Amino acid sequence: MSAGRASESADRNAESGDDRGPGRATPPVALTIAGTDSGGGAGIAADLKTFAAHQVFGTLAVTAVTAQDTRKVHGVLALEPHLVEMQIDAVLGDFDVAAAKTGMLATLANVEALAARASVGRLPPLVVDPVMVASSGSALIEGDAVGAYRRLLSHALVATPNLAEAEALLGRQIRSIPAMAEAARELCDLGVAFAVVKGGHLGGGHATDVVCDGTSVTTLTAPMVPTENVHGTGCTLSAAVCACIARGLAPLDAIAHAKQYVSAAIASARAWRLGSGHGPLDHFPEAWSPCS
Repeated sequence: MSAGRASESADRNAESGDDRGPGRATPPVALTIAGTDSGGGAGIAADLKTFAAHQVFGTLAVTAVTAQDTRKVHGVLALEPHLVEMQIDAVLGDFDVAAAKTGMLATLANVEALAARASVGRLPPLVVDPVMVASSGSALIEGDAVGAYRRLLSHALVATPNLAEAEALLGRQIRSIPAMAEAARELCDLGVAFAVVKGGHLGGGHATDVVCDGTSVTTLTAPMVPTENVHGTGCTLSAAVCACIARGLAPLDAIAHAKQYVSAAIASARAWRLGSGHGPLDHFPEAWSPCS
């Protein structure tokens, strides 16, 4: 509805004695630049659910269409960079976007296009989930995108690589919590303001992530939930960070909140039976309130 039509509607309501008020306040807007997941658990589907859970209005630019389920990715069709950029321009030209995130960019050309755009300030504050390698070790991008991702990270506010992605970006193995801390520091040396290295099962009975702000290092832990329903955890974490930044939180507070949210989303879905592989999270867990 246009502003003029909305005003006319409000005037009619006032004349008819409608006292329901003007409705809810306008939410902040976030943008996800990522691929689809036909199973609904990861990618743009997870991002938009996470935005909604945090009362953030989600917009999107699709980079690739995937045929996937809880077991595996069956096929991928990547979009050309010009079409990805057209989607971004359409959103940024019409919405006041407070924060953006990247997920699966699918091709080296798409990473390079986003890095070039970020280098000249044509993106909002950016959370980069450098989706190159799945936790299983499977490659999720065409071509050697390490150099392009390093350029993109130099313009990012937050980066959230998993262990395999951090290893690819830095060219070495990471097999301990101290090594994760050093990796986070090295990622900040590339130019990213806040680096989050996701440790997965490296913390034993705890899900351990390490955060560096360029100076100090913080370790975030949560109890490991015994469940197979962990599909989309990386997308969800980066989307929650993006949503909280859009809502005005400082990056470190946004990261800490996102960690808590993902833990609650995993715990809430631990007994779900959706699909025959690694099931999705519950993006709307009970007893959860958005960041503020």
